[in-house]
Amino acid sequence: MPQWLGVARSEGYGAPPALLPALLDAARARTDLRADALALAGPRGLWLAGLNPDWKFALRAGHTGAGGGTQDAQEARRIWEEGLFAERVALLTRSRLADPAAALELLASTWRSERAEDRLMFLDSLRTGLSARDEPFLEEALSDRSRNVRATAAELLSALPASALAGRMAARARSCVSMGAGGIAVEAPYECDAAMERDGVAPTPPNGRGERAWWLGQLVDATPLSTWPARLGGRSPEQIVALPVLDDWQPDLHAAWCRAAVRQRDADWARALLGPPPAAAAPIAAVGDPAKLLSILPAEERAVWVADFIGAHGLSEAFQMLGVCAVPWAPPLGRAVVDALEIARYAGSYPWSFSGVMGLAERCLDPAAAEQVAVLTAAAEEPPDGSPGATVYWSEAFQRLTGTLRLRAVMLAELRPHLQSGPRSGPDVAASGPLSAPLAERNQGPDPEPSPGPDLGAGRSGGGTP
Repeated sequence: MPQWLGVARSEGYGAPPALLPALLDAARARTDLRADALALAGPRGLWLAGLNPDWKFALRAGHTGAGGGTQDAQEARRIWEEGLFAERVALLTRSRLADPAAALELLASTWRSERAEDRLMFLDSLRTGLSARDEPFLEEALSDRSRNVRATAAELLSALPASALAGRMAARARSCVSMGAGGIAVEAPYECDAAMERDGVAPTPPNGRGERAWWLGQLVDATPLSTWPARLGGRSPEQIVALPVLDDWQPDLHAAWCRAAVRQRDADWARALLGPPPAAAAPIAAVGDPAKLLSILPAEERAVWVADFIGAHGLSEAFQMLGVCAVPWAPPLGRAVVDALEIARYAGSYPWSFSGVMGLAERCLDPAAAEQVAVLTAAAEEPPDGSPGATVYWSEAFQRLTGTLRLRAVMLAELRPHLQSGPRSGPDVAASGPLSAPLAERNQGPDPEPSPGPDLGAGRSGGGTP
């Protein structure tokens, strides 16, 4: 469903009036469908949502579909001053996308009178469109009476490498980390003073964590990564990561660099901290969160890294990594996943041990891989030391996967007939239901008595432009 809606939206389709209630119900039940579903519903869907309290989420989300515009300043001010909390959050989020400076001005106008929990949610919306223009407001928020607000303001400021807070954190971190005779020397802080607390350093560590290591980690992960080459002898990120860290401080220091790479979206540091995928015989010693580091790399590089990892270590440690790879999976990654599933089958284990990966494969494998998977649907011989009946279960699992991939191929062909160069193969099955003509061809105004749009769902098997 998410892919169907996403492709339909990208192709400019709009939902026919008769399907709007079902579409709004689906969006109500699943938040991951809302952006695409409400865009397909268009202005008529928003009008309809105003008639049913169950669909108020559509009004709060403020989606306007194709051809919609943002509210003018007067209407925005009215919602900001009189609207419900959810409406105000939605307004602020939309405004940050359209005009970050105007949204900040709106927030600043009522900031001091807002409740602490509301200030926290409003402040979090500044992540969208965050820039140096937000720094004065965020610096002031460092003195907020709410600890959570102060912490969020500090986090946002640390994502601005040129901010004053980033400079203060860098100065503290430089005093703790230096180049020694045998590697990187670390002298963690001995106290967390008031200035550190104001800049977002939490004084009390979680259970099982030492105070000095806790403070050091917070200083380093809030420090711009550009600080370290100059501090550590002009070395590149790869060279810095390869240096020994004295006195057993390496796990803490590298983990903090990982968090900083993710926060600052620094691909060079993410690449250095990940390193190449560990060889088949090597133990998996992850530093930080590999999936988060991978998410920073370009999609093609990410897919190749995960494919190599799966080729060396199989699928048991790869689930989170697969979840951050671009969809559909690139051919090398798709082949690696299918090959690893085949190896698991011949190893004699049951397929439900890999149900999570199978579910991802149904959604993320390129439909063109259907024939590669179809070869595996034939029942294989039971391995001598395998689980009883496992090969039959594997055959059924591969049949389901093949069927899903073929269905997705039909779905895409029906939604994108202009990309088909010849007659389609496979069953003539509607992807999910009828669609109306592209949004540009629809009447965009709300109509209390809308006339049904053309039912094109069953007629998309031929050519033509949607």
